[in-house]
Amino acid sequence: MDNDSADTSDAALLSDEPTIELLLSARNGDRMALEALLERCLPSLKRWAHGRLPAHARGTLDTGDLVQEAAMHVLARLDKFEPRHVGAMQAYLRMSVINRIRDEIRRVGRRPEVVELAADPPGETTSPLEAVIKEEAYDRYRSALEKLRPRDREMVVARVEAQWTIAEIAERFGMASFDAARVAVSRSLKRLMAELSGN
Repeated sequence: MDNDSADTSDAALLSDEPTIELLLSARNGDRMALEALLERCLPSLKRWAHGRLPAHARGTLDTGDLVQEAAMHVLARLDKFEPRHVGAMQAYLRMSVINRIRDEIRRVGRRPEVVELAADPPGETTSPLEAVIKEEAYDRYRSALEKLRPRDREMVVARVEAQWTIAEIAERFGMASFDAARVAVSRSLKRLMAELSGN
């Protein structure tokens, strides 16, 4: 990230590095990477978790508490987490929230809602072929991301990895309107797609 970009965007996004790179730096003790990782992941995790804890299991626990406890659990286990693809950190955090919800439901001694299972539930393990495909896809994504201008990288990371809404991007990047943010994100994603397709 160049100095001009760093000066204008630190308040909006602590880093334009992919989440996996931040995770690896945080695992090696980089405090700024850990803070950037939390700032990036927690807002979308809170949105995702909102309303997922059944009313009968809420008690004194709210979504913020649930997300915070799940995040602390994940941070304590960063050394064991293996990021294999874009979105792996969000998936890991979401699974931690789901496990925390299950624990809370068990704690109150009630049965969870009956949910119809898919006819063919997905497997829990990743096959060797899937692992290679995910690794190759990540390498292509990382390479394409590096070719983008810093502002485009920030837009892509904010939208794809941090999963910020267009309204959040407009606010955090100090854009004039929702439409301006939508257009900026759309252009950045098109540039990423062009790089990925080799155009």
